[in-house]
Amino acid sequence: MNDFWVNISRYPRFFISSVAGLVLVILAPLKNLFKIKKFRGLIFISFAIFFVLLFVIIRSMVGL
Repeated sequence: MNDFWVNISRYPRFFISSVAGLVLVILAPLKNLFKIKKFRGLIFISFAIFFVLLFVIIRSMVGL
């Protein structure tokens, strides 16, 4: 029974490391795009548009 609780206590660490690995794999292509000068502005504009749209959508959902 003690082994069961040891295994259960390992799941949060596994979850955190899995999510961190997923984020690193997803962001790797963006890191390569930052090396090309003309794509830097495009990436910043894309992130700005994304966050503005996210803000507008969440604000509409809340009803403000």
